[in-house]
Amino acid sequence: MSNSIILVVNAGSSSLKFSVFRVNGAENLPLVIRGQMEGIGTSPCLKARDATGTLLVESDLTTSEAATVGDALTLVGAWLRERLQHESLFAVGHRVVHGGTQFSHPVLVDREVLMALEQLIPLAPLHQPHNLAAIRAIGERQPQIPQVACFDTAFHRTHPQIADLYALPWKYYESGVRHYGFHGLSYEYIALTLPKMAPEIANGRAIVAHLGSGASLCALQAGKSIDSTMGFSPLDGVPMGTRPGALDPGVLLHLVNQCGLSGIELEKLLYKESGLLGLSGISNDMRMLLESHESRAQLAVEYFVHYTAKQIGALAAVLGGVDGIVFTAGIGEHSPVIRARILQACAWLGVSLDTVANERGDSCISSTGSKVSAWVVPTNEELMIARHTLALINSRKDGHVE
Repeated sequence: MSNSIILVVNAGSSSLKFSVFRVNGAENLPLVIRGQMEGIGTSPCLKARDATGTLLVESDLTTSEAATVGDALTLVGAWLRERLQHESLFAVGHRVVHGGTQFSHPVLVDREVLMALEQLIPLAPLHQPHNLAAIRAIGERQPQIPQVACFDTAFHRTHPQIADLYALPWKYYESGVRHYGFHGLSYEYIALTLPKMAPEIANGRAIVAHLGSGASLCALQAGKSIDSTMGFSPLDGVPMGTRPGALDPGVLLHLVNQCGLSGIELEKLLYKESGLLGLSGISNDMRMLLESHESRAQLAVEYFVHYTAKQIGALAAVLGGVDGIVFTAGIGEHSPVIRARILQACAWLGVSLDTVANERGDSCISSTGSKVSAWVVPTNEELMIARHTLALINSRKDGHVE
């Protein structure tokens, strides 16, 4: 296993993100390469960097070369083989958005598992098909390589039932209409990192804010998820780059019955045209909105802060109080302005910001004596997937059953 690597794949509708980790033991999985292919089917471009951030490749491709996720995987695989000629592929780990109720842990993919995951496509129609397409493409090309599915929903299976219910007739709950929660791989990584970075809150009550283009919050009690803002789909909760967050169901009825939107039009509106983009009319990128002097851009930022603080208050109620607030993901890790505005709105909880530490991007950004501490903890979903993949393959080799 000395020259073995694990490939981590996160496949979307028009993008393929990948990371390569070298297997140097159970815990030591150093990053080798991280990259992505954007614009699959339209204007594909392959870009990758090594562990130091040095650019290794930036290449525009023709549409015919990368028309599908399978094509993209073939091209990425060929480039990786040329780059890593003396390395052997140990396994492939995949981010799979939905594991439903049956998958609460990573699983080795076989035909039965793949069939079960295909049944969950209606629960995540914009994500699941592409996740599974990547699994099938690799299985067809290299059937001897073990593949592991790691689920964004699995970490939230520790929710108490009351947190997963919707007040609908019981038959819908039994058929799978329930609060699943997402970004679980990110929250799991944070939960495992807190004992080292913030030991004083690791076993207590923490609210983790995964704020990026997709955004959600999670209530952790002793490192376990007990509630989260995303529900049945990745549309719920706080506003996002192009998704609205929490929305009165009556709005959807109005859009269908009075405005005449079809199911396809409604899906496009909710997933691609709403959120920060819809409010601002300018961009879904928080950095651009913060730089803009347009009133609607400023309103979109204000809305994001308002509803994030509102959801923090709701999760604090669920936890019965809070010991720490943790920021992670793109906005959470890199925007001191947004962190400051959210924490100022949460001052009533007893959190006091250290402005200098926040501007520096320190791990702890709350002031000395703050009743509730505040933290910035970088997430690493890819490493979490690599760890799961290695552990699962090794456990099977050792004769253990997960």
